[in-house]
Amino acid sequence: MTGRSSSQATGGTMTGTPAAEGSGAGGRPPRGPRPDGPRGGAAARAAVPRTGRPGPLWAVPGLLYFAFFAALPMVLVAYLSLTEWGGLGTPRFVGMENWSRLTADPLMRKAVGLSLLLTVLSWAVQTPISLLLGVWAAGRQRSRAVLSAIFFLPLLLSSAAIALIWRALLDPNFGPLAWLGPRLGLGSVDVLGGTNSAFLVIVFVSAWQFIPLHMLLYQGGARQIPPSLYQAAEIDGAGRLLAFWHITLPQLRHTVTTSSVLMVVGSLTYFDTVLIMTGGGPGTSTTIVPFLMYRAGFESWELGYASTIAFTLVLVATVVSLLMVRFTGFGNMRSTREGM
Repeated sequence: MTGRSSSQATGGTMTGTPAAEGSGAGGRPPRGPRPDGPRGGAAARAAVPRTGRPGPLWAVPGLLYFAFFAALPMVLVAYLSLTEWGGLGTPRFVGMENWSRLTADPLMRKAVGLSLLLTVLSWAVQTPISLLLGVWAAGRQRSRAVLSAIFFLPLLLSSAAIALIWRALLDPNFGPLAWLGPRLGLGSVDVLGGTNSAFLVIVFVSAWQFIPLHMLLYQGGARQIPPSLYQAAEIDGAGRLLAFWHITLPQLRHTVTTSSVLMVVGSLTYFDTVLIMTGGGPGTSTTIVPFLMYRAGFESWELGYASTIAFTLVLVATVVSLLMVRFTGFGNMRSTREGM
């Protein structure tokens, strides 16, 4: 009995449970090179593809695009700013003569002031309107989809088409104001002919065109806010205004920074609407820096001086953007959903 039982037990051990098949003593896996050893670790790391981090070759198309369409033109513009050139022949090197002229030009100082004023007014007008429209468009109202599509229409038009449309609408002789002004007792209304009103028209038209873009940014940001935050605020008794102030605005702080950088850079390089609607006038009341660059380069054919203005404009826009990123903490941005 003992031998038979021992034989059966031995046979069961050798040919019994599947857990023992292909195993060493005690059911352990067969011996081999340890994965964490010098050779085993290298083999294991080589076998596992590194899919979490893209290789440097992925950056080559972007670097080539930046080099040919940004860095190289900037180098050429920097060189032309040290020359005198009318567009034909060989540029003549004049050193810092264009830069000395730029600092002493009173029209340039006025253009810089108008560009900064346009930037400030554009930000002050577009930011609150686009923020409110974007938060509203992120909701679930019945008419939200249709109205959002209507609000987005100006962004589908080109700047030249928008400028032509508004110039026709504001025409004092043939536009709607020519019919509406006398009936309201205002007489002939020429908003594009006034020094102050023409500049405000530029601010209005730029806002009408670009608010849909920033509205779209705020809509996407508002939809990323966790609903649980609003549910918790509702339980605590907070109304819509308090929830907007203490939840929506803090959660959209990085979107505000992104939108503001786009507004600043866009306002500093605003040009085509001014060219078509006012031509820099009346007088020089709407002659901003990009239009002054156009006038120097393509009306006076002083391409060296125009390159100086262009290089200055790029430097100012870059510095302002970097300062905004630095002092708003956008460079250290982290997800607002972190930890949720």
